[in-house]
Amino acid sequence: MILRVAVLLLFTFLSGFPSMAQEGDAQGDAAVPQPVGSLGDIPEAMKAVVPPPDAPVKSWMLVDFESGWVLGSKNRDLRIEPASLTKLMTGFLVFEALEKGEIRIDDKVYVSRKAWKTGGSRMFIQVDTHVDVENLLKGLIVQSGNDAAVALAEHLGGSEEGFAVRMNHKAQELGMVNSHFTNSHGLPDENHYSTAEDILILSRALIRNFPERLALYSTREYTYNDITQKNRNVLLWRDPTVDGLKTGYTKAAGYCLIATAKRDGMRLIAIVTGADRRKTRADAVQSLLRYGYATYDGLLLYRPGDEVTKVRLWMGEEKEAGIGVSGQLGVVYPKGKRDRLSAALDIPESLEAPLGSGTDVGSIQVKYNGTPVLERRLYLNADYSSGPWWSRLKDSVLRLF
Repeated sequence: MILRVAVLLLFTFLSGFPSMAQEGDAQGDAAVPQPVGSLGDIPEAMKAVVPPPDAPVKSWMLVDFESGWVLGSKNRDLRIEPASLTKLMTGFLVFEALEKGEIRIDDKVYVSRKAWKTGGSRMFIQVDTHVDVENLLKGLIVQSGNDAAVALAEHLGGSEEGFAVRMNHKAQELGMVNSHFTNSHGLPDENHYSTAEDILILSRALIRNFPERLALYSTREYTYNDITQKNRNVLLWRDPTVDGLKTGYTKAAGYCLIATAKRDGMRLIAIVTGADRRKTRADAVQSLLRYGYATYDGLLLYRPGDEVTKVRLWMGEEKEAGIGVSGQLGVVYPKGKRDRLSAALDIPESLEAPLGSGTDVGSIQVKYNGTPVLERRLYLNADYSSGPWWSRLKDSVLRLF
């Protein structure tokens, strides 16, 4: 029997829940992966009255990090040359390898002649030397070093070609269906392409999965081999709430920038591609972020591991089972309209042990003016084993009544 709990949580009721959280807090016990795939437009009824500013670029997007809602876009599926935005995928795979123990941060990486001679922006590593992963990551992210990208790619993939296979596999896994990579740095290749939407999907996954690495993307300058280079993302100096992510440029791609900022617990991500000047890309992204914070507010409902509710548990050692969401659950809404938000739970009236952590037991539905706008699955937050025989016998009798 399903109990449809129309819990008008009018989110003022949720004031006891954290309104501000750091990305990637403890994942809790639910063994359910984060959802991936294309980004969805903010529901029509929740769009701000004022439209987002346009920009003289090939494509642009503004997205709320928590919900994945697109607050505005132009040519989001236009095929682009990603240039150094490619290095977001290179960094993602390095972070993932570190997390899985495939490599260590202090590994000494051999600098091949191919890595050393790679053109474009460089961190100036020397051929036939060894540089640790930590320094190469800084060179990759802060200095946008193509030489660092190749060295890391060869270390993880055996060759840059092998690493490209890993890049494309990860792209498909994340739902980047309009992307294909042939190298780790983004120098031009006719088979190396992406879209603004795909780069945003990648960036959102990077922030979600590796929040502790975000500080690298807000580092303003880095010195290696007695050469100091500044981060090319000038918004790090203009806006103290901006903490990433990456610039890109080739003659064919134009000037590209994806940036993220967090204010009062609300994180936005904006991207522009194909700008004619550095200043154009920076001004355009800054304008998009300014618009987002001026017209929307964000509300974090639950963090990973938070308990949404409890349900009666039969035949178990425990009498109740805790239920939560996988990952964080948050929404954006037009400023001043918080009272229009509510939520409803669709969950069983009771459960029966034994049940494992991560078991799907229902859903939570966020509503705006009574209309459903967002739904997330609910899962058990822990394992629930069977109770002793006498307890199960007692429950069997109680259930008859």
